[in-house]
Amino acid sequence: MDERKRRRAHWLRDFLCGALIGAGAILPGVSGGVLAVVFGIYRPFMEVLTRPRKAVPRYWRMLIPLGLGWAAGFLGVAKGVAAAMTLSDAVTYWLFIGLIAGTAPSLFREAGKEGRSASAWGSFLLCAAAVFAGLFYVSRVVHVQVEPNFWWYNFCGALWGMGVVIPGMTSSSVMMALGLYRPMLEGLARLDFLVLAAALPGMFLTIALLARLVTWFFRRHYAVAFHGILGFVIASTLVIIPAEYTGAGEMALSALCAAAGFGLAFFLARMDKREAETA
Repeated sequence: MDERKRRRAHWLRDFLCGALIGAGAILPGVSGGVLAVVFGIYRPFMEVLTRPRKAVPRYWRMLIPLGLGWAAGFLGVAKGVAAAMTLSDAVTYWLFIGLIAGTAPSLFREAGKEGRSASAWGSFLLCAAAVFAGLFYVSRVVHVQVEPNFWWYNFCGALWGMGVVIPGMTSSSVMMALGLYRPMLEGLARLDFLVLAAALPGMFLTIALLARLVTWFFRRHYAVAFHGILGFVIASTLVIIPAEYTGAGEMALSALCAAAGFGLAFFLARMDKREAETA
């Protein structure tokens, strides 16, 4: 009975993590790859992509709820996120800021598993500065608008794929700068065939092409890579902090959602800890 409860709890945890990773790919400034790292899913996922014969028998129980959760988060949450952002961008952003803040400590511990050398801290500072400057430039300086079509939707899918394989890659911010984000979001929400037929193949092909290269880099330069991710997380989170509010009510609701996101991250971390203790 205890084993059955443990499996159910683990299944629920994987489903929730998959949903959050899928939703994280939708929200500007949030990286699904980073959420995969902080939830402890990134390594198994990359192993499945690069060494499927060995990894699939080992992780198949995790893949099913993760896949279902990701589909629910990526496709199902698209409509909800679009509606939430229409009501209040600030509140929606603070929900995910709270989530990232709650998972950042585990990411910091993960980054330091093999030490914190000068090159690792250099990677942290360089990545943080580059990501912050790049996202600020794209969102505040560049005002390029393109006409959505099949190839641009394919490009959006490739950006999402990069966000999955390269933690810290906040692809949605680039889409917003090009005027592609809202058409993509609306197309996903209504399951538009053109959007799905262009974006999903582009995403999966990018994941397959980049998986081995990224895995090699993490294997050879673990501390440097993970401290770079830490810089990505902090910089991308700082960029999306809302600066304008409609009033005290929106500020209070934003604080509540930030606390809820932090609490959910804490709940998932506790589930991970219990799983490790019983393993």
